[in-house]
Amino acid sequence: MPTMTAPTPAAPDMLERYTTKFAGSRRRFEEAKTIFPDGVTHDLRLLEPFPIYIDRQKGSHKWDIDGNEFIDYWSGHGSMILGHSHPDVVTAVQKQVERSTHAGGCHEGEIEWGKLVKHLVPSAEKLRFVGSGTESTLMAIRLARMYTGRPKFLKFGGHFHGWHDSVMPAAYAPYDGSPIPGIPNDVSASTVVIPPNNLDLLEKTLAADKDIGAVILEPTGGHWGAVPIRGAFLKALRELTTKHGQLLIFDEVITGFRVAPGGAQEAYGIKPDLTTMAKIVAGGLPGGCLGGRADVLDQISTRPGKPKMKHPGTYNANPLSAAAGVATLKHVATGEPGRQANAMGRLLRNRLNALFAKQDLAWVAYIDFSMFRLIPNYHGPRPGVAAGDNDGMIPYDGDMEKLDGPRDAKLGAAFRRGMLLNGVDIPGTGGWLSAAHTEADIDRTVDAVAKTIEML
Repeated sequence: MPTMTAPTPAAPDMLERYTTKFAGSRRRFEEAKTIFPDGVTHDLRLLEPFPIYIDRQKGSHKWDIDGNEFIDYWSGHGSMILGHSHPDVVTAVQKQVERSTHAGGCHEGEIEWGKLVKHLVPSAEKLRFVGSGTESTLMAIRLARMYTGRPKFLKFGGHFHGWHDSVMPAAYAPYDGSPIPGIPNDVSASTVVIPPNNLDLLEKTLAADKDIGAVILEPTGGHWGAVPIRGAFLKALRELTTKHGQLLIFDEVITGFRVAPGGAQEAYGIKPDLTTMAKIVAGGLPGGCLGGRADVLDQISTRPGKPKMKHPGTYNANPLSAAAGVATLKHVATGEPGRQANAMGRLLRNRLNALFAKQDLAWVAYIDFSMFRLIPNYHGPRPGVAAGDNDGMIPYDGDMEKLDGPRDAKLGAAFRRGMLLNGVDIPGTGGWLSAAHTEADIDRTVDAVAKTIEML
């Protein structure tokens, strides 16, 4: 089979099939374009010529408004570790909505929720709930500035920490330092950006710039592992930030409660100073959390003669998110959801790479834990069978531009349309597994990938 470099003449037939099969979604999108910019409510959901509209979800599957069924690898943008509509979560939310959706004050559920987070996350001596992952990283950076008295922080190119101003530089390719629309240069100047996995550069930067008070990163690699980071780098990073007096912030919005019950910090045995959380922490409902050292979090406390970080937030620790979070984290605490999702990740990675090798396709799959990636037009060594959660080959020796550089948008859209036609919904060329995914799902997914590449 020829290497796929761009949609071939077969693509128009695929487009016609797509338009016919998802006619109901096409009608909804025409209406949505009159309401929303680009017709969508999240950039990742945009798809040419139109996205599909989801009606319901259960376990590892979803159904669109036309009645088509899909194996789902969006997994609620990574938030549904138990799968969709887990009965315990559904029951907890149904019971709570009858009692209160917004307490307008403190409630017992927030205490139970907070105790579970403290029990699971090694770094969480104290914590505050917030409304989203973006809010959690905003709080972490502000507290770090207050605690260290230093105005700057360091992040790595390709690492996404929400969409507030200071974390947006180098969140997306190209990583050339281009100005970010809408963000003043003097705001971006407080954000120091270097490539990931370069320890020499990291040490030189932390030692030379005394205004850097913190380092923030996705501990498994930017964009949930597009350019994987592993234990040796994390260990050295912890040592360097301690040596130079900077706080270390793990952004575990995606990895928290997924790669292990206590997140990447548990999996790698490395304790950061602060941990940002969202997604799974609220059981798939809106909500986030910042946990960490008590002396850092206490800057939110009212202390005579000392500055206080103001922290309002209408939906902080709201009862519905607390109910979903408690129900989810009780399952997470057993360790079984993460183990199952990781096991399905290993299976998917190995079976896809076996397919690519057998059919001599210029593709490769790589994955750490339960977050997977596919690379088209791959030219490099074939990976062997990987037995562990995070020991698979990293393509191109981790070259950032090749793994997380500018992408062929037309190719990505064509691949996703083909996968939808073959019964799989995947956000681009990567996605998240859940504890609800089964070996049968994996087999069907591998078959869908093979058929989609052939269609292209």
